[in-house]
Amino acid sequence: MASTRPGRTPSVRRLDLGYFVRPAQEAGGPQPRVEPVLAYLVRRPEGLLLFDTGLGEGDPEADAHYRPVRRPLTAALAAAGVAPGDLDVVVNCHLHFDHCGGNPLLAGVPVWTQAVELAQARAGGYTIDALVDFPGVRHRELDGEAQVWPGVRVVPTPGHTAGHQSLVVTGPEGCTVLAGQAHDTASAYGAAVLARRAAREGVVGAPLPGYPAWLDRLAAFGPRRVLFAHDHAVWEPAGPL
Repeated sequence: MASTRPGRTPSVRRLDLGYFVRPAQEAGGPQPRVEPVLAYLVRRPEGLLLFDTGLGEGDPEADAHYRPVRRPLTAALAAAGVAPGDLDVVVNCHLHFDHCGGNPLLAGVPVWTQAVELAQARAGGYTIDALVDFPGVRHRELDGEAQVWPGVRVVPTPGHTAGHQSLVVTGPEGCTVLAGQAHDTASAYGAAVLARRAAREGVVGAPLPGYPAWLDRLAAFGPRRVLFAHDHAVWEPAGPL
């Protein structure tokens, strides 16, 4: 398939990169949970950005634990009319193997990562080392927020990992947040948004549930939708942000 360079109309396209089975003890219930592995292709006048790169090649222990079913990154990109060589930037929400697994296929493309995340990944016992440092890797280490292009900004959203980050994309249809695994599900994210709203509106009585401080920063962008790495559902605002 012939590759296509980005047009002038900004867009965000979801890529299906397979799924895995989260064991019951990690899923928080009596049953295991099957979760999708989703990446996002961001098309802008400045170029093409890929947010997360999927499962890639695991190791026997990780595969036995999570039983992943992989869709090759090259196939997912081809379905969008894109070849790996067309990509200009990679942003990983964090460096666990199910989010950076395709990075070695993109050698030479700058990988934007929080410095604290990269340091933790290199400390050992955190992810699959070969997915972090490989021939041709070009890490772009960040210390907080950073603008990739006009209307595209990396925002730290720590919690799942200390260096977790999300991507804020502003286009003709408003602001889209690619939240990665800042929350596992759209429902969990929505619950945090409501907790923030209750606190801001001064609800009295018993203590309120907490919410991450970075929600204040994301709310400032006025997101119209929030997309996730392991949930097909989309969060959209139903009230004040």
